[in-house]
Amino acid sequence: MPNVLNSVIQKVQFSEIEKLEVSLSVKREDLIHPEISGNKFRKLKFNIQQALKENHSTILTYGGAYSNHIVATAAAGRIHGVKTIGVIRGEELGVDLNKTLANNKTLKFAHDSGMIFHFVSRSDYKLKHSKEFLKGLENKFGTFYNVPEGGTNKFAVKGCEEILDSCTQNFDTICTAVGTGGTISGLINTAKKHQDIIGFPALKGDFLEKEIQPYITNKTKWKLISDYHFGGYAKTSEPLIRFINNFKKETNIQLDPIYTGKMVFGIVDLIKKGYFAKGSKILAIHTGGLQGIDGINTILKKNNSLIIR
Repeated sequence: MPNVLNSVIQKVQFSEIEKLEVSLSVKREDLIHPEISGNKFRKLKFNIQQALKENHSTILTYGGAYSNHIVATAAAGRIHGVKTIGVIRGEELGVDLNKTLANNKTLKFAHDSGMIFHFVSRSDYKLKHSKEFLKGLENKFGTFYNVPEGGTNKFAVKGCEEILDSCTQNFDTICTAVGTGGTISGLINTAKKHQDIIGFPALKGDFLEKEIQPYITNKTKWKLISDYHFGGYAKTSEPLIRFINNFKKETNIQLDPIYTGKMVFGIVDLIKKGYFAKGSKILAIHTGGLQGIDGINTILKKNNSLIIR
């Protein structure tokens, strides 16, 4: 993984906000690598380095059936010649692995990249931070470098601190989707004094602020706006899907329905409500995650719902 990697910034021309005196641009982190997209590249960069430094030959991590993090870790392991193990939520997925792989592009990619799966029940998955759970994994797989679900740890935050660069200094507000808090922590740490950081959580609940606090080293102004999670993680709605489709049609920027779609929906809604001062320059960080669209569309098709185009 390269030491320095900058992504392009794209000015957005979108009909819903074109007459409003606020500028919106997107930092295309989704384009920095064909397989390890967006913030997953940033989060894994220094984790891979640390694993190799500690002479680990195996990286173990966690995720659901359509996890962007699982895909990225599998790809990174293949590229660097490191064995990867994915602890996957949902023991039923392992009953007939061939059938699962035939119907799940996420797990198929990870499998084809050499990742070994360990399927566990949803109740056991909740215990993944316990000493007993980790001991069981060590007994089964031997020693490994442990990367948490979503990839967030101090090495991930260090990687996300590289998202902002000399090209982002003139923006007033930096916006990002928030899952486990690693990306926004990196942004907070490297933002300029005049910049505000706004996070749009994809999950329900008010626990994220406590998750973020330990990683922050900067006194930059930041806040979480929790009005745009659409019911919680992986939950969608027809207005959100319609917005994502319209945004892509007008801007040629694909958003995902779990993270970036909700963030940009929120930004546009706030612009229309006059939340940002006239003349404001907003930068939205596109954190990737587009491979997850296939899984959401599979669910939407089963419900005869509008799908992402």
